[in-house]
Amino acid sequence: MNVLVAGGTGFIGRSLCRVLVDRGHAVTAASRTPDADGLPDGVETTELDVTERELAGTVAGHDAVVNLVALPSHVQPRGRSHESVHYDGTRHLVAASEDTSVERFVQLSGLGVESGVETAYFRAKRRAERVVRRSSLEWVIYRPSVVFGDGCAFLPFVERLSPPLITPLPGGGRTRLQPIWVGDLAPMLADGLEDDRHVGRCYEIGGPERLTFAETVRQIRGGGIVVPIPMGLTAVAAMLVDPVPWIPFGRDQYRVLGLDNTTADNDVAAFGVSPEALRTLSAYLAAADPESDIEPIDA
Repeated sequence: MNVLVAGGTGFIGRSLCRVLVDRGHAVTAASRTPDADGLPDGVETTELDVTERELAGTVAGHDAVVNLVALPSHVQPRGRSHESVHYDGTRHLVAASEDTSVERFVQLSGLGVESGVETAYFRAKRRAERVVRRSSLEWVIYRPSVVFGDGCAFLPFVERLSPPLITPLPGGGRTRLQPIWVGDLAPMLADGLEDDRHVGRCYEIGGPERLTFAETVRQIRGGGIVVPIPMGLTAVAAMLVDPVPWIPFGRDQYRVLGLDNTTADNDVAAFGVSPEALRTLSAYLAAADPESDIEPIDA
């Protein structure tokens, strides 16, 4: 199969490209500024800006397209909104895929898009899903919880948000996450390209642990004390810092504080995977730091 991976030189894209090459597929990794560093031999690279309307020239000649292009939920760079990247970008890729006889389209969405919580990120991701579902393509949609691994945005975000030793967290950091390792997610994405059983399905994917944000911070920081911040004070702070681009917290992040980013039924079983076999965040951190004394937390 000839596969175009939009966002293929990014964090998840590099892992997926490695899996696809290992399975014998011809792969093109596309991004705005393609960099072959970290990609396996044989992967072609090409320029692709999904905010442009005419993408048929890049998409033509491929049997399948994987859309991994995304902004982190807490980031909205000047001139590139969630709407333009997630919604318009998906519209443009889907249209080009339909026009060039692409058969299968895999869309990476996010857990929580149908939660009823309104943020710019969720709204754009939800509208993008609807575009994919209404297309004439064979589609598969994935909604993962936070994804971690080498080069991810999640771990640096937590480090920026949480000072070492003493970390103030809204509500004490009770929100639950279900982090999944990119090395476990990538083969599932590849399965969606290869196996017809997954066509027309939307999968909610999480890792083996359901951790509170406070537990997550302690694991990443190697310990420390969490100091609860009253939610009323957090709401005022979020409103005040929302216009400041370099602070990774604002009104949208406040809105999701009460929303657990966990699955109701982890769909990893659809790919022949047991949740207990997935890599935990604590195991990943311990492997990254051989001197770490982190002990895994039971799911």
